[in-house]
Amino acid sequence: MEDDSSPELVKLIVEEIRKKGPISFRDFMAMSLYDPILGYYASYRAKIGREGDYYTAPHLTPVFGAMIGKQILEIRRLLGDEGFIIVEMGGGKGILSSDILDFIKREDSTFYDRVQYHIIETNPRLKEKEFGTLNGNRVIWHNNLDGLQPGIKGVFISNELVDSFPVHQVIMEDNRLREVFVDWVDGRFVEVIKDPSTDSLEYYFKEMGIDLAEGYRTEANLDALKWLERVGGFLDKGFVITIDYGYLSDELYQSYRSRGTLLCYYRHTTCEDPYTRIGYQDITSHVNFSALIHWGKKKGLEFTGFTNQTNFLINIGVEDYIRDIAKESTDYRDYMKRMLPIKNLMMPAMGETFKVLIQHKGIKSPSLRGLTSP
Repeated sequence: MEDDSSPELVKLIVEEIRKKGPISFRDFMAMSLYDPILGYYASYRAKIGREGDYYTAPHLTPVFGAMIGKQILEIRRLLGDEGFIIVEMGGGKGILSSDILDFIKREDSTFYDRVQYHIIETNPRLKEKEFGTLNGNRVIWHNNLDGLQPGIKGVFISNELVDSFPVHQVIMEDNRLREVFVDWVDGRFVEVIKDPSTDSLEYYFKEMGIDLAEGYRTEANLDALKWLERVGGFLDKGFVITIDYGYLSDELYQSYRSRGTLLCYYRHTTCEDPYTRIGYQDITSHVNFSALIHWGKKKGLEFTGFTNQTNFLINIGVEDYIRDIAKESTDYRDYMKRMLPIKNLMMPAMGETFKVLIQHKGIKSPSLRGLTSP
């Protein structure tokens, strides 16, 4: 047993393997991250920010949430504000929702008084943090999507949600698609390669027209497709905004990614070993946006547009915000202090790696400013 892993969580996973035999990597990842008591996301340990394992855009600057709010106001003009609902999937610490609502309140108080803001949060500990951040704003929490009523008019938002869904790992072996399973041998976790645990894996790659080379190892995020299908089922008229890091298929399955995209985050360092620091490190993989576009369309979510985070922020008007900062700053030091976080949002490490996918339903050929230059 690894000394730097949670011994209780390791024991729980080992018991599952002894009951069922080797488990799929997807199930191993799900237990590591989402066990309701021992999983990574269930712990009280800080995960985001200087004391945590990574940063997210809302933690750098409120400008990010303001620009999302600006896009929502444009959507509101398309849909009208009667019965308008915003649903955020996974609220983190509540910072993004707080920044969005603060912007809407400043820019359109009438809409702010009418809009309903819902957060889907499965983690009760994160819900406590969100409640503290959002105290004073009218937010409704749900443990899962089942808390919503179908027929929603408005917008679903997720920021760095899909990359954290548990993924199946597959490998092309002897010209056949095989799957990575996890076993417990001689006091440690080992990988074993077996036939796929579900026919959906072969269907996924065939449907996407993806031919993997011999020895190519990668991920398939089937949970993301199930999530998108459910979101589309609740949305009657409006948009789905997905912000995350990843690529379209043509880029994602290049030969230089033949080991896959799985990464682990711990105290602002990365590694590729998910079998260490179990319960204490995050495990993620890059999002296949082509899959979200393809399956979204099959489930009634039409493609609105796709761009990177930098282009989205520029298109939606972040430069106007920057000019305001220049006018309001008391001196150069104050200006740089407020500008550097915005610059980080747009530098290649975040601005080009993170993408913005927008899909729509119940509207004919909408055009949004965040996707096209004004």
